[in-house]
Amino acid sequence: MSGSGRATILEEILGRKAEELAERRAALPEPELRERLAAGDAPPLRDFMGALQAKERQARPAVIAEVKRASPSAGVIRTDFDPVAIGTAYARGGAAALSVLTDRDFFGGSDDYLRQAREASGLPALRKDFTIDPYQVSEARLLGADCVLLIVAALDDDTLAACLDRAAEEGIAALVEVHDAAELDRALGLGAELVGVNNRDLHTFETRLATSLELADRAPEGITLVAESGIHSRSDIDQLRSAGIPAFLVGEWFMRAPDPGVALAELLTG
Repeated sequence: MSGSGRATILEEILGRKAEELAERRAALPEPELRERLAAGDAPPLRDFMGALQAKERQARPAVIAEVKRASPSAGVIRTDFDPVAIGTAYARGGAAALSVLTDRDFFGGSDDYLRQAREASGLPALRKDFTIDPYQVSEARLLGADCVLLIVAALDDDTLAACLDRAAEEGIAALVEVHDAAELDRALGLGAELVGVNNRDLHTFETRLATSLELADRAPEGITLVAESGIHSRSDIDQLRSAGIPAFLVGEWFMRAPDPGVALAELLTG
């Protein structure tokens, strides 16, 4: 609980996610889930980290373009929401990878959106959800995700380590999201190699671009940083790149544009 005694948005989401996890386990028990993966039921993996690094080698910003219908802070963001059209537009606009919201209750997402956008775009895809158990990492792999989001603020060290181990076992990347120096230290201590710095405080949903700039100085060499949230212009990207951040997750800015792919292309070209 927050200091006021009222649950924060993150706490509300995690409470519901625990209920949803129980429902999903009942519908597809973990032994059956693992059997399906062993039988090859998941789509072939795409190299998420490699896609980001390829842009970096070309001295171009690596943009993870987000497919997001709604959010708790903004409500419905895009009424004409078509994950196939959006995924296709992002591929055309020069995205390195996709991020697809699958949380249903708070973000209006769907597992189907991940499957559809990934297939249409041909790009590697991050399952953007609230992972609280290794089960969801294997589930993400079965859905076709090439990367899973692990939010340090939502996980204790044991669970975070177990989820990182499961991601390595399944062969998918893990974007470990942090919001402050203490969380960054925890992530690095557990071996995270792909670290997202979320400029949006998940407790208040306020956005501060300086968070990425401050934490970039603390990240050692060999760590790939991804700036998340609050990126609205090429000048924002240039400022972050000058601090050593090569990759950027952008969603709401594109979702509000008439054509998300054109908005992406304009962001990349300045």
